[in-house]
Amino acid sequence: MPKHAKRVNIVQIKLVRENLLHYKDRKIKSPEDAYNLMKEFLGDVDREHFIVVCLDTKNQPACIQTVHIGSLNASLVHPREVFKSAILSNSASILVGHNHPSNIATPSSEDIEVTKRLKEAGSIIGIDLLDHLIICENEFLSLKESGQLD
Repeated sequence: MPKHAKRVNIVQIKLVRENLLHYKDRKIKSPEDAYNLMKEFLGDVDREHFIVVCLDTKNQPACIQTVHIGSLNASLVHPREVFKSAILSNSASILVGHNHPSNIATPSSEDIEVTKRLKEAGSIIGIDLLDHLIICENEFLSLKESGQLD
């Protein structure tokens, strides 16, 4: 009995713009600039959101994506999901961030571990991870400035 041919899907992959956010400063020059953009994007959320900001070669944001929405105190993040929009938007680098609904900016061991994994993955594919911010209501913590991104 002859075997049937395997069907192979022919696909096209592209970014789909869902909305726009106007960023008046145009360029990310500091962790504080990144915090202000991420905080504006996140708004007032009640669960942990992990986001990626894709940057061009001039550190201008090209796109922002929510990669994962977690529970009240946890978020599972995989490098393939984080870098997907960065690859599709031809980004030179990325910033990542997530909020702590507890409003305590202290990084967990999971925060530090995911940062290391993202830095390694980025170096392999040629997209630099510039920083990972922990966002709270009135403050933030830059893992780069705190020495956790070296």
